[in-house]
Amino acid sequence: MEWVEVSTENCTVQRTLDVVGEKWSLLVLRDAMNGVRRFDDFRRHIGLSDAVLSDRLRKLVGAGILGTVPYQESGRRTRHEYRLTDKGWALWPVMLALKEWGDAYTADPEGPPLDVLHKDCGEPLRTVVICADGHGPLTPREARTRPGPSARPVE
Repeated sequence: MEWVEVSTENCTVQRTLDVVGEKWSLLVLRDAMNGVRRFDDFRRHIGLSDAVLSDRLRKLVGAGILGTVPYQESGRRTRHEYRLTDKGWALWPVMLALKEWGDAYTADPEGPPLDVLHKDCGEPLRTVVICADGHGPLTPREARTRPGPSARPVE
């Protein structure tokens, strides 16, 4: 069965995009991965409305990508910080790959606004593709696709 013969109704890329594929959701994830925790800080840093931010945070919490931790400042009501869950941190390589592509093709002439470096040696990180057996880095020409176990024919 060829890819064009496979139904895409259960495509995992499509399902992932349904959860995190919206611009504001990705920017919330970017900020969360860089230490932003509080609603007002997300709003101020990303520059979106309370309603849109509330919606994106609710969806990310509902998907198990962010969790909430209560906090209370003196004399104020209890509020929540947003923290990445293990499921959220599993998106880190995806975000790093988007950043790497953006650094190569959309950065200002003087370079990117954020460097991500290896703590031990100080060199920039880069994303690579390897196989489960450890071979790599691989190029697209070294990969092949085939229908997976849940592939169904197009009806």
